[in-house]
Amino acid sequence: MSLKQLQFSEQIPADLETVWNFFSSPVNLAKITPAEMQFIITSDFNEHTKMFPGMLITYKVAPVLNIKMNWVTEITHMQEKSYFIDEQRIGPFAFWHHLHQFEENKDGVLMKDTLYYDVGMSIAGAFADAVMVNRRVKNIFAYRSRKISELFIKK
Repeated sequence: MSLKQLQFSEQIPADLETVWNFFSSPVNLAKITPAEMQFIITSDFNEHTKMFPGMLITYKVAPVLNIKMNWVTEITHMQEKSYFIDEQRIGPFAFWHHLHQFEENKDGVLMKDTLYYDVGMSIAGAFADAVMVNRRVKNIFAYRSRKISELFIKK
């Protein structure tokens, strides 16, 4: 297993209630995912659905070469307005553990992400990660950062 760790942070100029309400609704994930990922939530959720520990979220996604695949994540832990963890149950990674943390401060909310992942597949996976996957994951988070800025910009 070749576990990778990535960390990202984003200062969001909004109150904790607003930020938490956005990120605790699974349907909003599509709003901050690049269109080329062809991301579709297949769970029967709507804009009023809020996450809870044990929730399974199903998606269709095309992370590479427009090849669609199923992805299932579980919300394994959650403390309201503080953090939640999603872990892959079915999908493109051998391992996926994503901690989302929210800290209120004078400028709004500092959102921190800690992602642990492993592509798997031994040498082939290590090669894929080195030439494509790691960069792709970073690009997805960079896109997400831009979208969050657009969505939460003070008007």
